[in-house]
Amino acid sequence: MSNDIAKEFIKNASSHIVNINCTLKAIKSSTIADFIYVEDKGIVIMTNNVSSGSNLQEIEKYIKNSLSSNADKVSLARLPQSKLYLKIVGIFFISEKTNSCISLDKIEDVLKNNHLFNNIVLTSKPCIIKVSPKSDMAIIWIDIWNT
Repeated sequence: MSNDIAKEFIKNASSHIVNINCTLKAIKSSTIADFIYVEDKGIVIMTNNVSSGSNLQEIEKYIKNSLSSNADKVSLARLPQSKLYLKIVGIFFISEKTNSCISLDKIEDVLKNNHLFNNIVLTSKPCIIKVSPKSDMAIIWIDIWNT
């Protein structure tokens, strides 16, 4: 999609967000479009979670209908193309307060409450690995989408 077409589309971004959300609600999707912005390769629509194939198809149909005269210039909707791995080291495997092993729930709570992880989508559950049988340290692997 050309930059001119994208800039024209973005002028009515708020109404497009409302219409996309109505379209997604009509197919009983829990996905919600948050905002739209223009990037050098086209339009980026940010959602509250990773979109399914059917959500992408509905969003693509909506965009092609709203750009009817330029529908042939609309490229296919797609998810981000890369996945990142984050390794966290230096975490105690056994909690000093409760004398129990660190759990996935505790890790996910910390991630949700840390501003560094705002707008990060986890692609799978974090993996907790004890460094060695005699060590009290853990390594945590986290898979995230590169958005």
